[in-house]
Amino acid sequence: MKDLAGKHIVLGLSGGIACYKSAELCRLLIKAGATVQVVMTQAAEQFMTPITMQALSQRPVYGSQWDTRAANNMAHINLTREADVCLLAPASADLIAKLAQGQADDLLSLMCLARPADRVPLLIAPAMNREMWEHPATRRNVAQISADGALVLGVGHGDQACGEMGDGRMLEPMELQDELIAFFQPKVLTGQHVLVTAGPTFEAIDPVRGITNLSSGKMGFAIARAAREAGAEVTLVAGPVSLPTPRGVSRINVTSALDMLAAVTAHAPQATVFVATSAVADWRPASAATSKIKKDGSGQPPELQFVENPDILATLAQSERGRSRALYCVGFAAESHDLLANAQTKRLRKGVPLLVGNIGPDAFGQDDNALLLVDESGTRELSRDAKLSLARKLIAEIALHLGAGTSS
Repeated sequence: MKDLAGKHIVLGLSGGIACYKSAELCRLLIKAGATVQVVMTQAAEQFMTPITMQALSQRPVYGSQWDTRAANNMAHINLTREADVCLLAPASADLIAKLAQGQADDLLSLMCLARPADRVPLLIAPAMNREMWEHPATRRNVAQISADGALVLGVGHGDQACGEMGDGRMLEPMELQDELIAFFQPKVLTGQHVLVTAGPTFEAIDPVRGITNLSSGKMGFAIARAAREAGAEVTLVAGPVSLPTPRGVSRINVTSALDMLAAVTAHAPQATVFVATSAVADWRPASAATSKIKKDGSGQPPELQFVENPDILATLAQSERGRSRALYCVGFAAESHDLLANAQTKRLRKGVPLLVGNIGPDAFGQDDNALLLVDESGTRELSRDAKLSLARKLIAEIALHLGAGTSS
């Protein structure tokens, strides 16, 4: 997906070992459709050569305010005038201090000060030692540049080049790319709290066996990411899947349908939107054996008794907040046939304002899908597309139902 198609990004590098990540970041941004103009400080050139960044960006790299390649000798003015955003990655403690004080003694800091702040946002990806990151001076400087309008993307936690461990690592290139993509998405769910369920449930037969299904969780995770991109606070309740958590999303791992119901019930009072994407098992063994069930030589399988699992979607939709639409409930129906008829029936039975249908065998485990939206006014098809693209369209539909419009 070319999520950054048409975007021109000025990528600024200041001095720090995290410059090695900026090479991969530049590659990812271009792969996502953006054009990238690299600006480096002299200190950054001690960690990464301009030649490398020029090869990756396919543009000349600028490093000096005295660079005569600019016809008017004003690179600090020219470089940001066509930009959609200026991203500083890595942003050292020194650069952040300069920005906080309005200093401009090199091209990068001069360019940040001279950019049209009303239309060229400044995004900051700090990178420094954990003690530097926690120092009161750095905390003051970060607070100041945030108050001045910069968006500080935060830092990672882990091993540092100095041998210590803690906060201060620059976010990984993929995380920064996701943050940049999210930045450009319309913020149609600002102020909303979205609760999403995703993946299958697993109902234990014994300690090593159980009943589950082929749901990969990809659609639910895409919806969680799209909701966060749209400005919502997002809680994701995930069945047993191995997908990475979308950045900025709070994740709760569960196993069984009863586990999922407990987690959803606990978080529903704070939510304003509930999207039930998970493929919850309809039935579970009445009791699970405490040890592995062995074959007895008879050739007959053990006799299992089943009980029906609670209906998580219906439970929330038919609650007081669900009926009043204080909690806007969206259901999913994974069918094998007769999608329209089954989806319409399920929407009425569950009592939800919006039901999303799809053909399960065509969607489970895939990176794309096709959706059928069913509400009280009729149906609308979303043709086959990447699940993240569909998730963004669904979030826009939910925003319209909520009356959130399309503000950005």
